[in-house]
Amino acid sequence: MPDLLIELFSEEIPARMQPRAAEDLRKLVTDRLVEAGLVYEGAKAFATPRRLALTVQGVPAHQPDVKEERKGPRVGANEGAIKGFLKAAGLTSIEQAKVQGDKKGDFYVALIEKKGRAAIDVIGEIVPEVVKTFPWPKSMRWGEASAKPGALGWVRPLHSIIATFGPETEEPDVVPFKVDGIAAGDTTHGHRFLSPETIKVRRFDDYVAKLEKAKVVLDPERRKQSILTDAKNLAFAQGFELVEDEGLLGEVAGLVEWPVVLMGTFEEAFLAIPDEVIRATIRNNQKCFVLRNPQTAKLVNRFILVSNTEAKDGGKAIVAGNERVIRARLSDAKFFYETDLKVALEDRLPKFRDIVFHEKLGSQAERIERIERLARKLAPLVGADVEKAARAARLCKADLLTEVVGEFPEVQGLMGRYYAEAQGEDEAVAHAIEDHYKPKGPDDLVPGDPVSIAVALADKFDMLVSFWAIDEKPTGSKDPYALRRAALGAIRLILDNGLRLPLDKIAIDTDLLAFFADRLKVQLREQGARHDLVDAVFALGERSTGGATDSKDVQDDLLLVVRRVEALGKFLDTEDGKNLLAGTKRAANILRIEEKKDARAYVGKPDPSLYRQDEEWALSKAIDAAKAEASAAVAKEDFAAAMRAMAKLRPSVDAFFDKVTVNVDDKPIRENRLRLLNEIRAATRAVADFSKIEG
Repeated sequence: MPDLLIELFSEEIPARMQPRAAEDLRKLVTDRLVEAGLVYEGAKAFATPRRLALTVQGVPAHQPDVKEERKGPRVGANEGAIKGFLKAAGLTSIEQAKVQGDKKGDFYVALIEKKGRAAIDVIGEIVPEVVKTFPWPKSMRWGEASAKPGALGWVRPLHSIIATFGPETEEPDVVPFKVDGIAAGDTTHGHRFLSPETIKVRRFDDYVAKLEKAKVVLDPERRKQSILTDAKNLAFAQGFELVEDEGLLGEVAGLVEWPVVLMGTFEEAFLAIPDEVIRATIRNNQKCFVLRNPQTAKLVNRFILVSNTEAKDGGKAIVAGNERVIRARLSDAKFFYETDLKVALEDRLPKFRDIVFHEKLGSQAERIERIERLARKLAPLVGADVEKAARAARLCKADLLTEVVGEFPEVQGLMGRYYAEAQGEDEAVAHAIEDHYKPKGPDDLVPGDPVSIAVALADKFDMLVSFWAIDEKPTGSKDPYALRRAALGAIRLILDNGLRLPLDKIAIDTDLLAFFADRLKVQLREQGARHDLVDAVFALGERSTGGATDSKDVQDDLLLVVRRVEALGKFLDTEDGKNLLAGTKRAANILRIEEKKDARAYVGKPDPSLYRQDEEWALSKAIDAAKAEASAAVAKEDFAAAMRAMAKLRPSVDAFFDKVTVNVDDKPIRENRLRLLNEIRAATRAVADFSKIEG
């Protein structure tokens, strides 16, 4: 079947827009092909700094023929209805329609046959529409036509369009269409400087090969791999190691069509600046990579740049130009750093009184005071030194007013640590200043030092409690203050450090506690825990008409929730667990049906005098023993032992259902047996709400 090749060649496509634009082109074209009945075999899109390209393989040469029935008016309808039906159905006479009947009478039906069109004609309509409506975040108009209504908008001026279609064994056809005066063709241009001549192409393989000869690597993944490999090899040859940076690699690959990797240097005196500041300076200003000594992991006075051309002088002038800019930027950074060191962190704090944190929550100084109070309160609960935690909390935001952080916000916290160390603060205090923002995301490291834990939790709890107090909670997809991230960060701090931290002792109200519960559910599910087991444990925090307990503490102590879920999962993987779950669900189903029928709940202790079979006595005794043993194990927080206690119920539950009929004619005995079934349900709630478990 034929293949389709499209290229949209423009003046420039910003690197940050390229991945999304390539995906948009693929989806917009292929969705419309499918809508038109042209189901393809595969598609892939590419982007370079000057072009978007799409290849679609296995597109049918024609649309399929379509037959459809169109229902018309009733037989005997007025002339106007008949004429309208004939026109819509493409018929010239009502005799061309069939007559069908239903309960309401006979009506006309037209059988419409639509011949499938040639795919190249359909594509000639699809591609111009995609180009005209392409969803660029920002676009521009150019030339004389820009003043006319409906003029084409594109990210930068669009110069040419390739659109070829045909089978692999034949010369493909150019899809005939124009967009804003630009006619589709089969020609493009190579590298802007190294091979700007016109290139005639046929299909995708030919297109890629000819671009490569013209110094253009079409595939961004190939460009990334080429840059990474050459950069590593160049660094290794000099005895250094590349500091890899996936984000920068993707950005640089979007700036070049023919990557050429070069190495530059800067003065060793700049190495007195913290490594992170050097890296931020070189990365942000020149899009260059830094190198380190593989033995010490410290940066060296070298950098890697990626050029978009093969210079005649081997790149000497390009390297020299980058060195000049980097030298100037590092000079600025060194000045900022040295200026910052002259002012103590504490001396910066008064300025926070004039900086508003939030109009309803006061100044940044008031926020710092709240964090300090919380850190004092949390320190004993996490095993931290109270005064060190308070000191770190007091200074943790001070670096926001430094010159370096003003220039490079991404190093906030880290620079606070450097400045704290320079002014002689305790090491635990300095590291807590750096760590108090952590963890920022699911892959970020979790602080493990008690002082760092106390300050990091204080920072996150203050955000949550404060914004809850003014009713600024996350809604739907909106979370402008990143409160979900704060809650997940607090949860990870608690769980990863095995902390027993009752949240209601830290001004966490019921509503906010429920928010924590929801975030914990999300995290546990993302880690692979079964959602029904998570719900079964959290349901223990709800008062049950079925009996057991109002266990508020379960949701309040996140570590215990996780341990219960883990123990429950292991238990239900055993044969005893599976069978007990089946028996419990059977009991619950019978109860649900009978309670609905009788309009009452069968709660309360069964009356032993009404037991008529040995299996009733055995089940009653087993329940009492299991409840006592499981409750004792739960009190010791030995959830595995609690599950083993529940497992002992299984033989008695199985025997009861095998030998005992619940719904007997004797009303008192029937009701007593239903209460006994409720005791099964109540007993299992010592470890989880089994009604929430699937299976």
